[in-house]
Amino acid sequence: MNNAVKNPVYRKRLLAHRIGITLSVCAMGIGLAFLAWILWTLLYNGLGGLSSTLLTADTPAPGTPGGGLRNAIVGSVMMVGLSTLVSTPIGILAGIYLAEYGENNKFAQITRFVTDIMLSAPSIVIGLFVYAIYVANVQHFSGYAGAIALSLIAVPVVVRTTDNMLRLVPASLLEAAYALGAPHWKVAITVRLRAVKAGVVTGVLLAIARVTGETAPLLFTALNNQFYSNDMNAPLANLPVVIYTYAMSPYDDWRSLAWAGALLVTATVLLLNILSRTLFSQKTPR
Repeated sequence: MNNAVKNPVYRKRLLAHRIGITLSVCAMGIGLAFLAWILWTLLYNGLGGLSSTLLTADTPAPGTPGGGLRNAIVGSVMMVGLSTLVSTPIGILAGIYLAEYGENNKFAQITRFVTDIMLSAPSIVIGLFVYAIYVANVQHFSGYAGAIALSLIAVPVVVRTTDNMLRLVPASLLEAAYALGAPHWKVAITVRLRAVKAGVVTGVLLAIARVTGETAPLLFTALNNQFYSNDMNAPLANLPVVIYTYAMSPYDDWRSLAWAGALLVTATVLLLNILSRTLFSQKTPR
């Protein structure tokens, strides 16, 4: 050990290692400090905006005291729910195709490339795309347009998660299923997919968390609605746009509702992430 310490190469590598660890810890500390600052500000202002009418009253008119976020919450739930129903089967089936038939397939390679592009694409670009192909043609904003935009954001998340999870299944398990005479489609559905169902569900939950707080695409698709509405074929209230609008308003009661809405969205995303990680850690064999 003493000889190793005296070795200049060893001492140089040890110094570089310690510098790297120190810089990493400092960067982590700075990130945690800013995160704690953001969460504290959100809790301090958001808890002050909570009231007994937050979930039972609709968004108020300018200068009107009281009010709540019922219409915005219902609209967000409807659009996120519809986008989940659309994106989940498409994403899972596409992920199965990529994992089962995408090893040396040109079409599968193109699909992976497009999926990676959509994962990194700004959400406002997707909103403009849906506006151009749907809203401009029907000539009105709607909840359906918002759900389509959210689906386009959620599908790549589900596809990549499903593809990556299916690739973790041991080859010996698949070979055993083939040895018993099971056809390819049955091995993919009843053996491979079942082995990683917790990871696939985790991908779906992460996709829901990803689209819950999206504002930019909804500004060009669903827009907003001051009143309570269940009509998906008309402009629909939603939490992200309400938060964006109320946070920039000069009215104190509107800004208070914006903080409360931001706290609701943050709590929802946090719970979904905790649920997905708990589900994955409990049901995935080590």
